[in-house]
Amino acid sequence: MKGLVVVTGGTKGIGRAVIERFAKEGYPIAACARNTNDLEALSAAIAAMPGAGAIHVRACDMSKKEEVMAFAEWLLGLRLPVDLLCNNAGVFIPGKISEEEEGALELMVNTNLYSAYYLTRALLPAMMKQRKGHIFNICSTASIMPYINGGSYCISKYALLGMTKVLREEMKEHGLRVTAVMPGATLTASWEGVDLPEERFMKAEDVAEAIWAAWTLSDRTVVEELLLRPQLGDI
Repeated sequence: MKGLVVVTGGTKGIGRAVIERFAKEGYPIAACARNTNDLEALSAAIAAMPGAGAIHVRACDMSKKEEVMAFAEWLLGLRLPVDLLCNNAGVFIPGKISEEEEGALELMVNTNLYSAYYLTRALLPAMMKQRKGHIFNICSTASIMPYINGGSYCISKYALLGMTKVLREEMKEHGLRVTAVMPGATLTASWEGVDLPEERFMKAEDVAEAIWAAWTLSDRTVVEELLLRPQLGDI
């Protein structure tokens, strides 16, 4: 029996690509996003895919702890074993630390770090009990390479990578695999309005394919870090 694949921020970009990749293989999906209309469109698209498993969706603002916890409770209420958790929800607000708007740090830390922390903690007991599962945290090249105008985004992504490294150490003895995914510039909504050709960006589908490849390895092997960049380098 194939267990549940949970993806946060699942209606666009990398999250959507991951959902489509695993749905194609018949995995049941559980996804969240803030926009109900986008979730309904996602459900309809996945339901129309030949061989796709069931899809469960719930509206959730991952920057708010109470909504993250409600999403976790809803997931546990599905009574399905969680095979894979992809902490993908995130937000990017450009700006320098010295100039960015008040509240930028809080919003990005809440969305990019705390959401993954709270949801993972809520799902871990059941995953540890079944001694099976894989957690993918969508970090960024900004997790390892600071850049001007990255400000609080870099701070939040550095912290998420740190959390991922600690979690990897903690979960070894419980049979759970943990992977930090660090994509460079990927053609997602975050880059809307940028005057660059599509060919300069990675495809979200390529990131999803790398995640799928890491997932399909035997339980004896884990890809601890997946670092992906556009062929022509960072933007």
